[in-house]
Amino acid sequence: MEYTQDMKKGSDYIGIGVGAMIFDDQGRLLLTKSGQGAKNERGFWEIPGGGVEFNETRADAAVREVKEELGVDIEVVDELQTIDHLIPADGQHWVTTSFIGRVKDDQTPQIMEPNKCDAIEWFALDQLPSPLSIATKINLEFYKGRTDHVTS
Repeated sequence: MEYTQDMKKGSDYIGIGVGAMIFDDQGRLLLTKSGQGAKNERGFWEIPGGGVEFNETRADAAVREVKEELGVDIEVVDELQTIDHLIPADGQHWVTTSFIGRVKDDQTPQIMEPNKCDAIEWFALDQLPSPLSIATKINLEFYKGRTDHVTS
């Protein structure tokens, strides 16, 4: 296959993605509900994230994506894992690295891309909403299995 400028990450070739599991000082997880303008899994709750740009590190991409989507700066505390994020319903394939982070300086997340995000909310890990995105489920299962939780 020859690469062309109009090809789409994740659909026409494997996309490199990032996500950020952001925790507050109470241990609650910040989730966003994807809107109709989202690339995939519309109507699902997920950790914020997106695609890595050329010449950008994965951690820098996570920080940038959170800033674009929620208008806040985050500190990346730890790298959680890298997964094969296959989304058959949307015909997409991503290799996604998720990070653990926290919001800097008591900033308040808000919806910056209303076409892509319908809601944002903090959730206790034992009171998560449904449905959760594929990657968010995989990351939560892995996170809950860790013994060295880093949330603050």
